[in-house]
Amino acid sequence: MAYLAPSEFVTKMIDAGESKIFMSTRDIVIRAYMAGAILALAAVFAIAVTVQTGLPIVGAILFPVGFSMLYLLGFDLLTGVFVLCPLALIDKRPGVTVNGVLRNWGLVFVGNFAGAFTVALLMTIVYTYGFSTEPNAVGQKIAEIGHARTVGYAEYGLAGMLTLFIRGMLCNWMVSTGVVGAMISTSVSGKVIAMWMPIMLFFAMAFEHSVVNMFLFPSGLLMGGDFSVMDYLVWNEIPTVLGNLVGGLAFTGLTLYATHVKTRIARNAVPAV
Repeated sequence: MAYLAPSEFVTKMIDAGESKIFMSTRDIVIRAYMAGAILALAAVFAIAVTVQTGLPIVGAILFPVGFSMLYLLGFDLLTGVFVLCPLALIDKRPGVTVNGVLRNWGLVFVGNFAGAFTVALLMTIVYTYGFSTEPNAVGQKIAEIGHARTVGYAEYGLAGMLTLFIRGMLCNWMVSTGVVGAMISTSVSGKVIAMWMPIMLFFAMAFEHSVVNMFLFPSGLLMGGDFSVMDYLVWNEIPTVLGNLVGGLAFTGLTLYATHVKTRIARNAVPAV
């Protein structure tokens, strides 16, 4: 498993962010759509495994298969571009502007949501036989998650909002570490192993991932979850997006950039004569 030195893979992160900013609208949306759809399938797979086994840790161990697939196929998640694109701006790459970064984020958000919602609709059809029956056990579990992770936070007011935001921060600390992990190795096996570990951690700890939630909550609503669209937006998606942005950029992007690109040499003081 060929390994790149930190200074090398952080440069790759900046290069990747720059290329994404200048990508065409068509390509950004297609790649984001597919990323949202694949991650949604991985989420429903993990929940199904959890329901079947009664062991949430099994679902967490298997969930990273979706992240690995979408990354190897070159698709983009909002959580990833939150970290990569600003680095190109901070590094003062030619032509990179704040508007370019915001354009990328907005298009990726739309694409991720469209892909995740498509899978939410398809899986609701599967779990309700085309809306003709009550959801099966997996569908009911998804609806329960939607209620617990919206209304459940709202019950605690500002403390619940703070908890949600922190879970979003911690989530993208791990998810963006997975993105970086894939750049550390030049072999497929090395990339997958490096991605698998932090992604498994975030899912097992029930941290909040904005793109996973683009599937969980719309599908929960479609399958009769006891919460509203406004509950979803105010008490999950919006705070989660903000937490993902802050956590990924602060704990992963800026720290790696500061110490591996802007490294400062410590010089010993001249000894007194």
